[in-house]
Amino acid sequence: MNPAALNACSGFAPASNWSSIGLRQEIFMREPNQILTARDLMSTSLVTFRQEQTILDAIQALTKYGVSGGPVIDDEGRFIGILSELDCLRMLASDEFYQEEQEEGALVSQFMTSGGKTIPPDLGIYAISHYFLTTSIRRLPVLAEEKLLGQISRRDVLRGMEEMSRKRLVRKRYPDYLQPA
Repeated sequence: MNPAALNACSGFAPASNWSSIGLRQEIFMREPNQILTARDLMSTSLVTFRQEQTILDAIQALTKYGVSGGPVIDDEGRFIGILSELDCLRMLASDEFYQEEQEEGALVSQFMTSGGKTIPPDLGIYAISHYFLTTSIRRLPVLAEEKLLGQISRRDVLRGMEEMSRKRLVRKRYPDYLQPA
């Protein structure tokens, strides 16, 4: 996903302007034994939505960027809820949508899931994994003081576990190997 393209879209903005990939590489190189946290694993270039956006615009963004959902934030970047493909499908299945006045003017606020589970940036990968294993949730917003910092998905956790396993294997095979500082 191209962050510049997201910025160009009206109503959508990345949660932060720093590169999560650079941060991840720095963490992995600096601290090979460190337990990864949500801050290390989260994606920060997100498709975000506003409550006052039309649901049709939101559906268009979901399909255009190939994402299954995204956080709904206010003008100050505070997390309000999530809009998912499932929310959009519920909207399409409702009688309310097919009323002529609703079809074009339906808003994200009418169909999003308000609130929901969020996690702090310092939560460890094992706790995050446990949460994903015990719920049907596919993504977790990462918040600090009500502000959206990023989002972590099941796939982000898998990437982190794969990287931790790779580093563990290197240490096991080459116990005298020192990680570059």
